Amino acid sequence: MALLILGILIFFGIHLVRSFAPGLRMAVIERKGIGTWRAIHGISAVVGLGLIAFGFVQARATTGILYTPPVFLTHIALTLMLIACVCLAAAFLPAGKIRVATKHPAILAIKIWALAHLLANGETSSVVLFGGFLAWGVVLRISMKKRWLAGEISYPTVTSYRNDVGAILLGAVFFVAIVWKLHELVIGVAPVAIA
Repeated sequence: MALLILGILIFFGIHLVRSFAPGLRMAVIERKGIGTWRAIHGISAVVGLGLIAFGFVQARATTGILYTPPVFLTHIALTLMLIACVCLAAAFLPAGKIRVATKHPAILAIKIWALAHLLANGETSSVVLFGGFLAWGVVLRISMKKRWLAGEISYPTVTSYRNDVGAILLGAVFFVAIVWKLHELVIGVAPVAIA
């Protein structure tokens, strides 16, 4: 569990520097350049993700269960995952109504993904991992809103509603790939038990 928590702290920490220690980021950029900051950010994120993945595998084998979710929550979790996949797709396409309405569809996708997994998994390691990501998503969204109100960032305007169709289609394809085989290949667990 220690490696999982360390990975979470590193990964979330580097992603929250801009929110909680913008002076540190700017000092590094002013002294060493934007490239150095991007290298620090990228390496820290990769190390954090690696520790999260390795730590989660270890923790799953040694930690207990906090709660046993009822079966119907699996169906709710799957529905939420479809919505998360559509939001994630919308984040990478030109602005449509979905991207404009959600403002930060990638952050929303992370929060929905984390919530869905909390509904379906009651293991201590899962609660730490997905609860951490949900909390991080909430903090990040609040930070982005403050930056928007301060004029540091602007939200996109709708370019075409066809982009929403693209987001829905891409999100649905990604969702099907996850349920069909991707989740099992990457995580080792099938999200849907097929008899």
